[in-house]
Amino acid sequence: MRLSIGNKVFAPSLLATVLTLLLLPIFIGLGCWQLRRADVKRALMAQAGAGQLQVMPLNATNADQLPRYQHVSVHGEFDGEHQVLLDNMPSSHGQPGYRVWTPMKADDGSIALIDRGWIAKELISSNDKSAASALALLKIDSEPRAVTGIIDELPRPGMRAGNAGMTATWPQLLNYPKIDELRTLYGSTLQARIVLMDHDNANGFERQWHINHGLEPERHIAYAVQWFGFAITLLVIYIVVNLKRKTQASTSDSNQQ
Repeated sequence: MRLSIGNKVFAPSLLATVLTLLLLPIFIGLGCWQLRRADVKRALMAQAGAGQLQVMPLNATNADQLPRYQHVSVHGEFDGEHQVLLDNMPSSHGQPGYRVWTPMKADDGSIALIDRGWIAKELISSNDKSAASALALLKIDSEPRAVTGIIDELPRPGMRAGNAGMTATWPQLLNYPKIDELRTLYGSTLQARIVLMDHDNANGFERQWHINHGLEPERHIAYAVQWFGFAITLLVIYIVVNLKRKTQASTSDSNQQ
């Protein structure tokens, strides 16, 4: 392709044209995709915000249907003899410790796993602490009660070697258990998600829940701007590199024509 523009000529090579035609729609497409992701995140944040305002009763029927971070209530009885300590869970300040999961037998017969918060590792696993004293620290009575909180997915590690580390003793000290592993402990009626207990509920530990939506919408928009910037830069380079001033010979040839 050769195009005369005043005293300049635009004559890109075939390779440059092909590369530009390949990369330009990719950059634009990625920018548009990031904008769509920003819209999705805004919708999720709005849904989570609305879900936290309205408290929904949690049961076996809707446990898998409610949106993540829905504010829920469940009524039942705690089983303090069969609790889980989730290992490798630092506090908000980075202190090593555990998350305390306590099963609650709900009124409909299903089992909801209630996250009662974070507890320091030294309180449970120091050398002078026995299983009995750990149970005393985690003890909770089985009186019927209502618990409120937000529903969340089971935490997942970036990588986990082997199984969760289940034993025959309680409380179980587990490393990112999967739902099928937990159901071997509690039975098939165990609900697939956990309830992060509200701060104003009694019998909890440190609770500073962080609602994770992934990247914020503004970050997606920033990435979109970057991809669009790449597209504009590519187009400018394509034009500037291939737009050259006519030589005297090429100008004479052009005039003769």
